[in-house]
Amino acid sequence: MSTRTMGPGAGWSWLARAVNLGRNNPRAVIGAVAIVAALALVPSIVQVAGQRLLGAEGMVVVAALATLVSVIVFPLLIGGVLRVIDAAERGRPVAAMAVFEPFRGGQGGGRLVGFGLLMSAIYLLVFAILVATVGQGLPEWYAQMMQLQVEAAGRPIQPDDLPDPPPGLGRLLGLGMLLGMFLGGAYAIGFGQVALGGRGVLEAMRDGVTGALRNLLPIAVLAVLSVAAMFVLFLVLVLVGGLLGLVGGLVHPALGVLLVAPLYFGLILLMYVVMFGVMYHMWRDVCGAPAAPPPLPANQVEL
Repeated sequence: MSTRTMGPGAGWSWLARAVNLGRNNPRAVIGAVAIVAALALVPSIVQVAGQRLLGAEGMVVVAALATLVSVIVFPLLIGGVLRVIDAAERGRPVAAMAVFEPFRGGQGGGRLVGFGLLMSAIYLLVFAILVATVGQGLPEWYAQMMQLQVEAAGRPIQPDDLPDPPPGLGRLLGLGMLLGMFLGGAYAIGFGQVALGGRGVLEAMRDGVTGALRNLLPIAVLAVLSVAAMFVLFLVLVLVGGLLGLVGGLVHPALGVLLVAPLYFGLILLMYVVMFGVMYHMWRDVCGAPAAPPPLPANQVEL
């Protein structure tokens, strides 16, 4: 299966179509994404609870276990979301709970987990190489930051207490963003090949790397647009959330939290919808067959 090369405008198209995701079956698509978004909060909640109940040492163990579970479970959920999106885009009936179908036998769950583990290993390898080459002093600085957070025990950390960052941090972040952009494209294309294209793990990896290399320009355009969109969303959260919190806080602090919470979770859901939509449309343009348009209502004819 060959990969296709898209023009730079595809980066904008992926983002625009992702925002419009679920127009054919919003209940199934948005519902499936909401399920994954809610489950994605579980590891963080478990880690916070572990820190308070078990202390710093227990937090490390809980964090390690939560990470292990996430590496195994979330590839299955991502594959389920992509299949729900694909069914909706092709006009097939589908429900939100179909997101759990990859957990059943014979649904390619092993390939999904295998691809997720392989990509996680590649991410760690690339990060280790970056740190070893241009990130001298980063492990020590990170250890100091973690120790400072543990010693603070929830108290505000003063700026004077922060250790000086290593000299190569800016260069490391720049290279990390470039490589992360490329690996993100390879991940989206390769994961689509596993979940929707029926490819094996190594075949999907090859397709993902080849597709990302052939589409570096639209992926770069997508990255720039995504950063700009994230900045706008952050401003909305700060301005609108701050206003709601202030108005609600005048009555009672709990009311302020209740007013801000829907906005916060709504923006999280929007980001998940766009993320999965971009993954799907990038894969479909680079590797997948175009989706057929949904059938017209009985009282309409195509001109």
